[in-house]
Amino acid sequence: MNNSSTHIIPDSFDGKRLDNALSLVLPDSGLRLRRRYCDEGLVQVNGRNRKPGYKVQSGQEIRVEFPESQHSLPEVEIVSQSDTVAALFKPAKVHSASIVGKDTPNVESALKDLFPDHSPVLLNRLDYLTSGLLLVGLNRGGCDTYHAMESDGTIRKFYLALVEGRFDGTATVKCELDVDNRKVTRVLETDTSDERRWTEVHALGHDRERNITLVRCMITKGARHQIRAHLSSIDHPIVGDPVYGNGSSEEALHLHHYKVEMDDFTARIGVGWADDFAK
Repeated sequence: MNNSSTHIIPDSFDGKRLDNALSLVLPDSGLRLRRRYCDEGLVQVNGRNRKPGYKVQSGQEIRVEFPESQHSLPEVEIVSQSDTVAALFKPAKVHSASIVGKDTPNVESALKDLFPDHSPVLLNRLDYLTSGLLLVGLNRGGCDTYHAMESDGTIRKFYLALVEGRFDGTATVKCELDVDNRKVTRVLETDTSDERRWTEVHALGHDRERNITLVRCMITKGARHQIRAHLSSIDHPIVGDPVYGNGSSEEALHLHHYKVEMDDFTARIGVGWADDFAK
């Protein structure tokens, strides 16, 4: 029995070769591996096996089959569900999606068991160290609505973070991000005019004794490590961040995706360290 990873082809990949488009599902893989997956019959487009040179079309579904993980998955909770989309809770230190060549627990591999009457598709990802909401498309309509709102910048994703130092008031971080390096996102000196790549930061409270601040961050489309890199760029790295701050791999990253707002769907889930901070 296999688990699988699925992605809907966006307009930007219309007409591209399948071995190119597979980077949507296998972002950490090389071209040789993606071609081998096609040749071994592990890749389907709309339910049919296709060769590496097949030209994909926007709206088609790519599915890649992986060997079933033998690891147990920490509890994943359905937070909210409509006819078209659902929101799940992902604990920290759990992968959102399957990773090529690694048999590790991930939320995506559990979708079929969680939604047996649907064809669930993972719509967003969180970093391994980040906890909070993952969105799932339950049908084509749900996937299309999510991607359209993300493209328009009308979806609102809210995060809670504990940051080092005292942060007061509000700020909008507009710095452009260089995401070519998949391990570290680099903050550039220039601002971007694309509001979907901005991070809005709002102070919620300061702990004088520990000199840390609880903040709320809002993004729309976002980019890899956007919030972590942006907060570090304004000298308020997230507590426990081993990449952009002063944390270590043993510490908890204090970043949590707690709320998402779409036109007809809202989901919310709290986190203990933020609740404790408010007491």
